[in-house]
Amino acid sequence: MPFSKYSFNEIASDYIKQAAVERFLERVINRAIDINQHIIAELSTKDTEPPLDYVQTFLRLADFEIYPCEFAQEISVGTRNKLVHEYDKIDQEKIYSSISDCLKDYHKYCDYVFTFLEK
Repeated sequence: MPFSKYSFNEIASDYIKQAAVERFLERVINRAIDINQHIIAELSTKDTEPPLDYVQTFLRLADFEIYPCEFAQEISVGTRNKLVHEYDKIDQEKIYSSISDCLKDYHKYCDYVFTFLEK
C-alpha cells in the first residue's frame, strides 16, 4: 500500500494506516541499529568501549570513518525512541513530516554502509 498518496489527515484518522507507517519507520531504524552493532562488533578491539545507547552506535560508525561525523549527527534515532517508548505522546504531524527525510537519510546510510562493505 503506497502511503505517499495519503494526506496527513487520511493517515492520522485511520489507526491501521497510522500504525503501519509507524511500524515501517521503526523497522527501518531498527535494522540500521542492528547493522551498526554488527559492524561495531567486527571493528572493535578489546579496548573499544561499547556504545551506551542507539545514538552512539551511529556516532561510532563515524569514528570508524564509515561516514562523516556530520552525517552521524544528522541521522537520528529520536523518531525510533518516540515510536517505541512514547506511545501516547507521539506527534503524528512530526512523524508524517519526517517520513521523507527519514527515508532519504537511511538511503544515504545504506550507500555509506555498502561502500564500506565493498572495501
